Amino acid sequence: MNSLRPKRLGHMVLMVRDIQKSTQFYTEVLGLKVSDWIGDQMVFLRAGTDHHDLALSQLPKDSPDFDDLPRYSRPGLEHFSYLIDSYEEMERSVKVLQEHGVEIVRGIGRHGPGNNLFLVFKDPDGNNVEVYCDMTQIGERDPHEAQVWERNIESFDQYRFARFVVPPPAHLVAQKTQVSGASDSSGSSGKSDAVDKRSDGGAGNGADNSN
Repeated sequence: MNSLRPKRLGHMVLMVRDIQKSTQFYTEVLGLKVSDWIGDQMVFLRAGTDHHDLALSQLPKDSPDFDDLPRYSRPGLEHFSYLIDSYEEMERSVKVLQEHGVEIVRGIGRHGPGNNLFLVFKDPDGNNVEVYCDMTQIGERDPHEAQVWERNIESFDQYRFARFVVPPPAHLVAQKTQVSGASDSSGSSGKSDAVDKRSDGGAGNGADNSN
């Protein structure tokens, strides 16, 4: 059966409760630039050279679901992510978020699959936004075989929460340690042998995972 042929993820659109407040967050905190507006109801933002990779649309004030904020117990988006340059830039990002009083959800950590560093925080409407770096690259001609990782701490965070700048959520710790303990007792440690153990620009040892 034929399939589509996407090149990359292009952009996403968020419905927001206060478009001015959200625009301020995405420009002054995340550092995006405004490309265009449609009246005062929609704004197009960019991180790179594409006209937009994120757009915000004002939710009608009389919407019956106006204050129905994102919940992660139902189908839908868990987070979206922007690429940054390095671990050092991620450490700087932590300070910027703290200066702005932005809620940090998880991180700094390093996933098993993809080997990328991550830092997740909340936008004004409660969406999870991530910055990441150092993701494994797979070219068209690069040999790569998909693997199945154990759902445990090592696949979520190779640093095992040691570099988190906020306490990891209790349910996350319980879930990952319980699964990890079961894996350890059975002699399985996930796919850690397939993980590229690169250094992190002088950062200390730790354990961090946010799949």
